[in-house]
Amino acid sequence: MPVSGSPAPSRAGRLGVLGWPVAHSRSPQMHRAAFAALGLEGWSYQRLPAPPELFAEIVRGLAAAGFVGANVTLPHKHAALALADSASEIARAIGAANTLSFLPDGTIAAENTDAPGLLAAIGVDVRGRSAVVLGAGGTARAAVWALREAGAAVSVWNRTAERAQALAAELQVSAITSPRPAQLLVNATTVGMDERKDLEEALSTLALDSDVVASYEQVIDFAYARSPTALLTQARHLGLATVDGLDILAAQGGLSFQIWTGEPAPFEAMRAAAEVG
Repeated sequence: MPVSGSPAPSRAGRLGVLGWPVAHSRSPQMHRAAFAALGLEGWSYQRLPAPPELFAEIVRGLAAAGFVGANVTLPHKHAALALADSASEIARAIGAANTLSFLPDGTIAAENTDAPGLLAAIGVDVRGRSAVVLGAGGTARAAVWALREAGAAVSVWNRTAERAQALAAELQVSAITSPRPAQLLVNATTVGMDERKDLEEALSTLALDSDVVASYEQVIDFAYARSPTALLTQARHLGLATVDGLDILAAQGGLSFQIWTGEPAPFEAMRAAAEVG
């Protein structure tokens, strides 16, 4: 699944990640490791706390402050697409963007690297496989679209059934009222980021229990924390194949890096840096 991008900037610049909250993000150390691995000088990457009510104002001020681009995380992926002057086919089809580029002509271009990043992190052909996606936000939209486009039979669940139904109708997949057995389980919610929840509480929040988790062949979790999420911990205990949120972070972040710098991303260096929390 190719990712389009604007021509690489002629000089180095500032980059960052927009979110609320954003203090947990490991993108800064990941991108700094990429700059170091390739010997790129003059580049920087920082966290950009952006309350929803100030998001548009902050984004519009980034170009004037010397920013070349920014990653976008929760809860701004819908707003990022709406704010952009242009968007890739992927971002438009998904209805959300996680990568913004500030172009020389003063316009903002939107891209979504979550979708190809997810498929790259999964690392196997999902065509003909069944998948359940948990969540209905911007990340879930990317996961549903990517899996559907790759040929998987996708069902989506959300704690608010109406949101799951709306997403399913828009992307032409199925909505379910509770997670059901499938070959792939993708958690696209933030549940795993809260380390205060114990295993039982975390699984219950996702309408899961150990028996349901055991019905999957592979478990993929977008969430990441200082230690493996409760969902991945249980999946590994059951001997299931897993994909960690840091794998997805490095994959999608590397694609954003390539858009901004025009250089091939050092994915291994980025993944290793993301491991250091």
